[in-house]
Amino acid sequence: MRSSEREFVSEILGINEAGHMTIGGIDIPLLVEQYGTPLMVMDEEYIEDQCKAYRDALIKHYGENSLVAYAGKAFCTGYMYKILSRYGLGADVVSGGEIYTAKAADFDMSKLFFHGNNKTMQELRQALELGIGFFVVDNSEELELLNTLAGEMGKTAKILFRIKPGIDAHTHDYIKTGAIDSKFGLALETGEALSIIGRVQKLGNVEYVGIHCHIGSQIFESEPYEEAVKVMTSFIKEIFDVLGLETYELNLGGGFGIKYIPSHEPKTPEETVEKLCEELKKSLREKNLPAPRLIIEPGRSIVASAGITVYRVGSVKVIPGVRTYVAVDGGMTDNPRFALYGAVYEFELPEKVTEEKTETVSIAGRCCESGDMLGHDVKLQKAEAGDLLCTLATGAYCYSMSSNYNRLPRPPVVMVKNGTSKVVVKRESYEDLIKNDVF
Repeated sequence: MRSSEREFVSEILGINEAGHMTIGGIDIPLLVEQYGTPLMVMDEEYIEDQCKAYRDALIKHYGENSLVAYAGKAFCTGYMYKILSRYGLGADVVSGGEIYTAKAADFDMSKLFFHGNNKTMQELRQALELGIGFFVVDNSEELELLNTLAGEMGKTAKILFRIKPGIDAHTHDYIKTGAIDSKFGLALETGEALSIIGRVQKLGNVEYVGIHCHIGSQIFESEPYEEAVKVMTSFIKEIFDVLGLETYELNLGGGFGIKYIPSHEPKTPEETVEKLCEELKKSLREKNLPAPRLIIEPGRSIVASAGITVYRVGSVKVIPGVRTYVAVDGGMTDNPRFALYGAVYEFELPEKVTEEKTETVSIAGRCCESGDMLGHDVKLQKAEAGDLLCTLATGAYCYSMSSNYNRLPRPPVVMVKNGTSKVVVKRESYEDLIKNDVF
């Protein structure tokens, strides 16, 4: 049951009669008894609800000529692709490994969008062989290589071009991707984008179908997306007026923010999609343009709030007048986001969740690395060695970014639904760690 006295950053969490925190209605300490720590747990029903919410909102506010393409980099596993298939979603992929995973899960390859600023020859061949739907071309070298490979293989590649719309989305510099100074995409200001698109007409094995942009990540405001719509529709008109090419696909990316801490105020899928579609339909009317298929690429906002990571506290180190370190049996190997760009999280002791958070502590990982931290100066119940500790909202970019630094095995991923749990990614063993070593 949910507690009337506590509000968590995700609706999947609650408190049961034992005073323990639950996920999807299941007691977290009981999950630990079964699966151990560190442990990644995800609420499958929440993921399904988010998939349906984006899909249904897009159809409601724009129509059937639309597609939700899940951003696979957020959480890419075979089981995740099975969920996407159940709800008719597409996906964006950024590597041969993500393409291979989708194929292994019998995903509809025609619903894949292949992104990336430096796709290799091997990956382009793989994607052509497997018949993926669309290539999102990032640069002129890729365009020429793709055309050559497609010709050699007797295929025609449908392409979108990634555009830098020059939008400041007010996110961290490391996750801001729509400005002119970005490793991704083609610039509008310099004429680069229009020039490269014009070259398609001289190439025989690629077909121009549309344009794509992605302005950043963890964005809460509607205004940056509305501005991106204006820029992209203006460019669609320019492409037609100057080159005579019609744009059939408009991919506006993702980056929709989620609630990591109480002060975050994200919009619902319905609110996000409604605003975006209103602006797009208005811009298309004003420019007298035919409506392209609209694609959006939510990733984090589908899976982040569905997940938690559970650790065991190994020690509590008090440095008087300086800091208190609470050390756990995981860290940057299963969640490097704090070390990379200072990502913020909420933390809970699931067996003491009804107690007040009276302590200010820093959560330390177990790696032989000073930067192995999960958070500095966070509020927490009084922790002791042996306690369980949860990081909330870790469903995105944690398992995906995990590593074996210090030869630590990656934790398992467990899905919970309807009071039951199942492993969808096995815990790595020491044997797994050395399986590619040559002795």
